[in-house]
Amino acid sequence: AAYAYEIDVTDMWEEFKKLKEACGYKISFNTILMKAMVEGLKAAPRLNAHIDYNYTASCGKLIIKKHIDVSMPVMLDGGETFPVKVCGCEEKNLRELQQEIDEVTYKMKNTNIDGVLFDLVIQRTVGFLLKGEIVKTVAQSVAGIVGKHKIGTLGGFFKKNTTDGEAALKYYQLNEGTVCFSNWAGLYDGLRGFETTSPLLYPQVFMMGVGGFIEKDFAYRNEKGEIDLKTRKMLPVTLTFDHRIGAFNDVIPFMKKMDEIFENPEVIKEW
Repeated sequence: AAYAYEIDVTDMWEEFKKLKEACGYKISFNTILMKAMVEGLKAAPRLNAHIDYNYTASCGKLIIKKHIDVSMPVMLDGGETFPVKVCGCEEKNLRELQQEIDEVTYKMKNTNIDGVLFDLVIQRTVGFLLKGEIVKTVAQSVAGIVGKHKIGTLGGFFKKNTTDGEAALKYYQLNEGTVCFSNWAGLYDGLRGFETTSPLLYPQVFMMGVGGFIEKDFAYRNEKGEIDLKTRKMLPVTLTFDHRIGAFNDVIPFMKKMDEIFENPEVIKEW
């Protein structure tokens, strides 16, 4: 299920500009939005979870995660997009979160992705094997190593300098996070609509999708009792959640926290 709504970010944008000038480090509004999402998840822990579902029995279990590891899509120069995991966001302040985002983005663009994906396939195959899941073990092996869409392995000097170096991603950073944050406006700032629904990154149960700013004129009654107009900066946001975990009431604590943050934007000074 998905719920689309608009957040009035006019006041938050002004606070962000003040913070950007005074903080002494590079900060983006995207990081403000991710931090707000993290605070919302603290209030709604059932959304920061993985689901293990048995379609045959039509039942499953929800595994609530201790840490908030955000999957954040990064687009490479060739146009390919991969979700990279930003780990332990619940413990990071704004500066630390911005540094982590910059670091994983830099590493993603300086990594031979095939080499890391090969390592990821090996680790997942071993994981299935240790759990005794023979069918999944064989399927993963065929698909990742000898299948039609196999991932080629790299070796020698080239692999060392593209998958093992300090400037390269590790396989676990491409594993699924606990939640997904997607800012489509980062790819095209001319966006003027809502994201409707997006497939969740199984086993995740929640995703927050952000569009581009839209300036809208609103009529209101001023102090003199006269009708006046004001322009507000609105941000379209879509919350997608897995309906198997429950109803919309699981999302309400998240939205209340988001409302509280954007109605009191000075809170970012404490972040």
